[in-house]
Amino acid sequence: MRRVLWAIVALVVLVIGGLWLYIHRALPQQEGVVAVPRQALKAPVRITRDAHGIPTIEGETMADVMWGLGFVHAQDRLWQLELHRRIGAGRLAEAFGETALGTDIFLRSLGVRRVAQQQLQSVSGEGREALEAYAAGVNAYVSQHLKARPPEFLLLGLQPGRWEPADSLAWMTMMAWDLGANWNNELLRLRLALKLPLERINQLLPPYRGEAPLPTTDYTELFRSLKVDAGLGEQAQRFAPESGIEGVGSNNWVVAGSHTTSGRPLLANDPHLRLSAPALWYFARLQAPGWKVAGATMPGVPAVVLGQNEHIAWGYTNTGPDVQDLYLEQLHPDDPQQYLTPTGWARFDTHEEQIAVKGGMPRTITVRSSRHGPVISDAPGAAEGLTGPPARPAFALAMRWTALDVPNTTFEAGLAMNRARTVDEFVAASARHLAPMQNMVVADVSGRIGMVAAGRVPVRGARHDLRGLVPAPGWDAKYDWTGYLDASLTPREFDPPRGWIATANQRIHPPDYPHFLTSEWTAPYRAERIEQLLGEPGRHDVDSMAALQADEVSLAARQLLPLLLQARSSHPLAARVRALLQRFDGRMAADRAEPLILWAWTRQATELMVADELGPALWTQYRTRSFYDAVERMLLDRQAWWCDNKTTPAVETCQQLMDSALDRALDELQAAYGADPQRWQWGQAHQARSEHRPFSKVKSLARWFELRVPVGGDTHTVNASRVGLREDELTGRFYLNEHGPSLRAIYDLGTPGQSRFMQSTGQSGLPFSRAYRSFLQPWAEGQYVPLWAAEAGPTLVLQPR
Repeated sequence: MRRVLWAIVALVVLVIGGLWLYIHRALPQQEGVVAVPRQALKAPVRITRDAHGIPTIEGETMADVMWGLGFVHAQDRLWQLELHRRIGAGRLAEAFGETALGTDIFLRSLGVRRVAQQQLQSVSGEGREALEAYAAGVNAYVSQHLKARPPEFLLLGLQPGRWEPADSLAWMTMMAWDLGANWNNELLRLRLALKLPLERINQLLPPYRGEAPLPTTDYTELFRSLKVDAGLGEQAQRFAPESGIEGVGSNNWVVAGSHTTSGRPLLANDPHLRLSAPALWYFARLQAPGWKVAGATMPGVPAVVLGQNEHIAWGYTNTGPDVQDLYLEQLHPDDPQQYLTPTGWARFDTHEEQIAVKGGMPRTITVRSSRHGPVISDAPGAAEGLTGPPARPAFALAMRWTALDVPNTTFEAGLAMNRARTVDEFVAASARHLAPMQNMVVADVSGRIGMVAAGRVPVRGARHDLRGLVPAPGWDAKYDWTGYLDASLTPREFDPPRGWIATANQRIHPPDYPHFLTSEWTAPYRAERIEQLLGEPGRHDVDSMAALQADEVSLAARQLLPLLLQARSSHPLAARVRALLQRFDGRMAADRAEPLILWAWTRQATELMVADELGPALWTQYRTRSFYDAVERMLLDRQAWWCDNKTTPAVETCQQLMDSALDRALDELQAAYGADPQRWQWGQAHQARSEHRPFSKVKSLARWFELRVPVGGDTHTVNASRVGLREDELTGRFYLNEHGPSLRAIYDLGTPGQSRFMQSTGQSGLPFSRAYRSFLQPWAEGQYVPLWAAEAGPTLVLQPR
């Protein structure tokens, strides 16, 4: 027995010792001297980390600094780099098996990596040097200095792949994909058109507040006459990487020195993206003679995407223009490799792609492109055994998208912005930024402030009577793009008399602006709240900027609350809930019950109002989408057609719908949180979930890799934390927050030492590192760390042999 006990003790010691050794080897070396090949660097590169793990990378040339950036990205975020590379190249099935095959097929059909290789051919000079140096830095770390692979590689049995310059361009395209989803809305409208009249579609997907629906031909008649299959494009949507629809937004604003305590501009930015573990952003400071910049970098891209140099600061929000158009390509009835064009039948351009599948046989697919772009509807159902698309389909779907244009100068634009010294230089550099289109605010040390919406915008002809809202007949030339809007004609503003500029994905141009960007602006709740607070008397400082970024007052909640108070219920908890709501001021605090009640009622009202009109299949597909703005307008206007339940013989009223929604909401909340509404808390349900890919999908691993923290706010607050309407797989509850301020930054042009930033997890991608989650709680509490290093920490020198 004693021998058995000693054997167990020895085994435990051995396991603990092995684990300690693995962790010690996997954590990045942060000090000392590392020898690198002589041809890699022109001179030594110094990497000094502060107390938060944020590196300052100093070199003699920009290319040497980018080599160092690639090295530290690989040190801290190697699995994230691997994932970014595989997504851009459509090589996920190699790692994850059959379940990822459909996504690979879609990505190969879209051709992101293939196009990136073509785009790379036109990149020269400093841009080419930066891409090549960065890739060399990543690969040098992996091939020569990696002592232990991160746990994801071990658990999946993978080796890190080689990073190529084109992988950086492919990942930039995937970020443009994440920030543009017009194609999803086009398919939604197509499916709605097969069920509803145009008038009802325009109510369900309403125009910007105060405007009429965009005038179009009646596309419901068009699609019904063409007998378009309602499932067209469904597989593409199923397997495509997620792209933003609604609720994914951003804030930025810049305040002139005339309105600040220092007399110099202040600039704030918080881009709202899907939360991930590790965070999308990696903080770094880059320095070479004549060049000093700090801010948020993105693993895979050799530049500071958002930040401040010695002369300017800048920040982005998504413009959300309509830069994706789908085309119905009519297929020849006897030859599916031909499609109809304005001049007759033409053959698709085709080539074959071979996809490796972990644990399975490689698959060969044929990728097709029309004169408009890649055919995306060929993605077969991987889960159904790759049986392929239906026999003899009448149409294929092709996509025209600005981000797939060759050449694409977006990367070179980013480098030029990193070096800009004035507002004018920044704006000049922005003219080369093509995708995704961004509202860029900028300020310089001379006191100037400005905003420019930078990006390539397609021009549609005067006869285009569908306005890019739905898939257009590809055989009719009137739906083709006729060119691009000149970069000098996009919306912009400089040094306004009011003393500030703010964007929050709202419409950024006046109604008489002569060019079409989009008709699908985000509802202006956040923008209006920012304008309220910026317009208050007094001068601003860094602390007031931070308070504005943390603001949790929802103007949308204030508008919907009177409708909720009109709802009547005989539920046992109704009286206590009404007493709470009567004191509610719209502040969506994590420790309050009222936000939880409001969103539960809104979710139930949406289902009661919309599900019967859409039908089970379409409602199942789109029930996680927020129809918040539409439901609010329908209830305010008492639109009886929507309030009536079409599945019953009786005619229900809007009042009955509001009453039923309250009953159902209270049943839901009582079952989940108990019978005392005073104890309900918004943060119990509304947790910020930073997803780990892929281990959030594995329950036994999710607790080790995924990060969660209770947060306040909602989809419409300045401190935006999108309210998820799908059921949380872990808790079975609703209202999880998976999109939020991925980064918060405040830049002081007068005293750069006051500039500060924060991201949502930490610097490291290693889950056993303290820096994997060191920012999580401070981020949730609205805290920051210094942008510019206050104290020097450990230093690693990359020394050419």
